[in-house]
Amino acid sequence: MKKILIPTDFSEEAVYALDFALDLAKKTGVELYLLHVAEYPTSTFSATGEAATNPMDNAYVGQLIERLKKRIKEIINEPRFDQIRISGNVEFGSPYSSISSNIVEQEVDLVIMGSKGVSGLEEILIGSNTEKVVRNAKCPVITIKSPVSASSIKEIAFATSLREEEMQVVNKLKEIQDIFDAHLQVVMINTPNNFMIDRDIRRNMKRFADHHKLKNYSLNIYNDVVEEDGIIYFAEEINADMIAMGTHGRTGLMHLLGGSIAEDVVNHSKRPVWTFNMHA
Repeated sequence: MKKILIPTDFSEEAVYALDFALDLAKKTGVELYLLHVAEYPTSTFSATGEAATNPMDNAYVGQLIERLKKRIKEIINEPRFDQIRISGNVEFGSPYSSISSNIVEQEVDLVIMGSKGVSGLEEILIGSNTEKVVRNAKCPVITIKSPVSASSIKEIAFATSLREEEMQVVNKLKEIQDIFDAHLQVVMINTPNNFMIDRDIRRNMKRFADHHKLKNYSLNIYNDVVEEDGIIYFAEEINADMIAMGTHGRTGLMHLLGGSIAEDVVNHSKRPVWTFNMHA
């Protein structure tokens, strides 16, 4: 792992994400890249439908860019980053689009971002930038909601469906497991809709662990009515420091119809959640 992207909107949750990333940088020597994405002021339009040019808007945007760049510079010049390789940038546009393009352009290995989580109507209709990044990012994403130290991550609850398509997810997860020197609590959530008898699940889980050459792990079966609830409750019961899982990256109608268990867990879990798009 060479570079971590930390998107920031200067919120409390974004500060928690940066603190977590700093802990990882101290441990691994990884480079940090801090990104703030501001959306353009609302444009006015002419009778032909073209955006009207307003010199005052241009002046405002220029001043705003300078203020934001100054704020980013103040952060990366804090004494705690003296021994850390860190840079920052300010962009205008869609936060999700800018984050996605920076992952590719900056050759980012991991995104760490704060999240307030969403629920109810907001979750159904619009979701959040965090949710979109989790769904589609070309690298793993860790979402943070509260203060947590990277050095405290010693128990990772890894929720799996034992599918072959999770190969890439497992490989990336083993890398972060090594960095944290953590124990992996592999769990299969057994639900009424996809019920299997325990002995079959245990046999399949052992085959899965052997196939992926897992180390320092335990195998668990957890029964619940809904898979995402089972993942969160299992993590609570074992007092996991982090939840890890793959996401399928569905978009459009398929996403609206099927949703995403990973995104639901990110939205509702109080713990850090590590995710990776299994089709990235």
